[in-house]
Parts: sequence; C-alpha cells; structure tokens
Amino acid sequence: MFQSQTNRVSPGEREPSARRAELLEKAYRYVLEHGLAGVSLRPLAAAIGSSPRVLLLLFDSKAGLVRALLSRARSDETSALDRLRTTPGGQDPRQAADVVWGWLAAPGHRPLLTLWLEAYARALVEPDGPWAGFAGQTVRDWLGVLAVAVAGPDGDAVERTLLLAVLRGALLDLLATGDVDRTTAAVHRHLRTLPGS
Repeated sequence: MFQSQTNRVSPGEREPSARRAELLEKAYRYVLEHGLAGVSLRPLAAAIGSSPRVLLLLFDSKAGLVRALLSRARSDETSALDRLRTTPGGQDPRQAADVVWGWLAAPGHRPLLTLWLEAYARALVEPDGPWAGFAGQTVRDWLGVLAVAVAGPDGDAVERTLLLAVLRGALLDLLATGDVDRTTAAVHRHLRTLPGS
C-alpha cells in the first residue's frame, strides 16, 4: 500500500465538518467489520447513530460516501507505508521486504487489508464507479515504498514489481486461508533470492 487524505477536499466537495468527520470515522469502523459489498445506507446509518438523509447531506451521495471511506482507508494504509519507509534497515531489500511482510501478515491489519482487497477488485470491475483509480494508485503507493529498498535505475522497477507480486500474492493467499506459517515461509524463501546489503 503520502500525506493523509482524510482532510483533503476535492473540487466540488464542501469543507468537512466535525459531524461529517465523526460519522466518517464511525462508518469506516463499520465497513472494516462488515465490508463494502452490498452496504446499504439505512443499516449503515442505524449502526452509526445517524440517518440516510444526514449521510446524503454530508457526503452528497452513496458514491460520495464510498469515495470518502476509500480515502480514509488509504490514509491508514499510507500512514503505515510512511512508517515502513523510515524503518531501520530500509535500504537492504531483504530486511525492508521482511518488515513489509511482517506488517501485511499482522492479524490486526486483516480488516484493513480485506477492505483494500475488496476495493481493489471493485475498481477493476467497476472502473467508472466510486472506486475509480483505487487499484492503480495502490500499486503506485506500494512500488514507491519498495523503491526505498530496491533503489537505483529504471531497471530496478522490474525487481520492485516482482517483489510486489510475491508480497501481494502471499497476502491474497493469507487472507483466503489464514495460513501465516506457510505464506511467511514462501515469502522468506523468495527474500533469500534478493541481494543483501
């Protein structure tokens, strides 16, 4: 998986209010638990102590709410990526990738990563929906993090892409099976093929 997107206002959006921020945070916690698929305004509003009418007033539409939720999720992800960029040993490809995998495999990050996967898939299926651009942006986000570890000329973009593919593939497997030991062993085997510092 920048600066925080939470308080950034896009053209045409109104300046966020305290109530909007509060409801966004509650809605974000709700979708981390329940996902975005089939989310309906009425049950969501009831769960977070609001009403569909208030949500539509504050977010303009259901699509506007989804975009705000994806921006909020991306803010969490990019905060984590920023921390990974400054981790000691970040210039050693094996150490840096091991730190990234440790974050991806941590049980506490599963809800965020499951939401990321859902939004990523929806962006591919509905490229013009509220998910527009989400998948491509997350690829760029993660390649940017890996650039710290696999730095150098443009040729290293291939190495970063391969490393991202291994990490993302192992993550998909982990989210599907919960098998931390097997996926971690597979990642570590690949990391042993990387040059050390």
